[in-house]
Amino acid sequence: MQVDEPVLLPRLSRVAVCGGTHGNELSGVYLVREMLKTQKGKVDREPASVLMVLSNPRAMQQCRRYSDTDLNRCFTHATLKCLCPSGPISEGAPYEIFRSRELNAMLGPKGSRAAVDLICDLHNTTANMGLCFIAYSDCDWICLHIFKYLQKQMSDTPMRFIHFDVSNKESYSLDSIGKHGFAMEIGPQPHGCVKSNIYTAMKEGVEHMLNWVGCFNSGCVFEGGLVEVFTMVKNIDYPRDGETRNITATIHPHLQDRDFCLLQPGDPLFQTFSGETLTYKGNEPLYPFFINECAYYEKGIALSLARKKCVTVPSIWVQAEEEERTSERSFASEEEE
Repeated sequence: MQVDEPVLLPRLSRVAVCGGTHGNELSGVYLVREMLKTQKGKVDREPASVLMVLSNPRAMQQCRRYSDTDLNRCFTHATLKCLCPSGPISEGAPYEIFRSRELNAMLGPKGSRAAVDLICDLHNTTANMGLCFIAYSDCDWICLHIFKYLQKQMSDTPMRFIHFDVSNKESYSLDSIGKHGFAMEIGPQPHGCVKSNIYTAMKEGVEHMLNWVGCFNSGCVFEGGLVEVFTMVKNIDYPRDGETRNITATIHPHLQDRDFCLLQPGDPLFQTFSGETLTYKGNEPLYPFFINECAYYEKGIALSLARKKCVTVPSIWVQAEEEERTSERSFASEEEE
């Protein structure tokens, strides 16, 4: 989608920075803990209220991705609809189902006027992906402008914007609760440990994001431009034994750690445990990412593939208070419908 005219957008009065949605992705855990520590005793003079959230305390305590089920798949409308705060949840329900209800009450409700304005959910990956934004829209000008700003401020850090083309109702991750939201995914970092360079990149990214929010709310105009967007097309599983379903190959050494390097039909994709090379059989060249992500073995994903395009992002600035009230009334009407 291309937009030529400037856009006025409501101020971002409430921002949430979340870490530990996956309890063994430790950069976000330690960063949010540090932010909570430094926030104590401070008077909030920022143009936005910033809420720091440790999303999955039980998984963090266990240093595991999740306790019972993946929390970051528990935020579809269908799942949350069954989790009305006044409604009962079965005693044997997974812990993350309880926690998703609590987080939706704290940060949402999803799709409502009461939801926080922006959620930045912090993640690590074992894949060689640099710093990525992952979002459900390729025309959310707030997220795209924040990404564009970080690209300028952190020019030495490889950075990509990944678009998951999923509807709002089907969007499943924590960041989808907010009016705007994205996951900040940084790697490579093994799960269960923290690397200083990855932690530092995440810290800088969050600081620049909050600086951008402050400038936007204060009335700064942000000029438009082009942003490269990688739209996810499909996932590819590992080759598997027909009977046991065990994997029979791993990522080919020529592909390993080459996230976002164009994969052409006929390029090496897998190497079997007996030494045979299996090639990419797709009909078009695509960009691989999440290559050999440790946490995705259980999901049957060896890598994901994306198409790259350029999105024209318009200039934006904050709405005046009267325009914002009109926008809120319009949002309320949409909710009633």
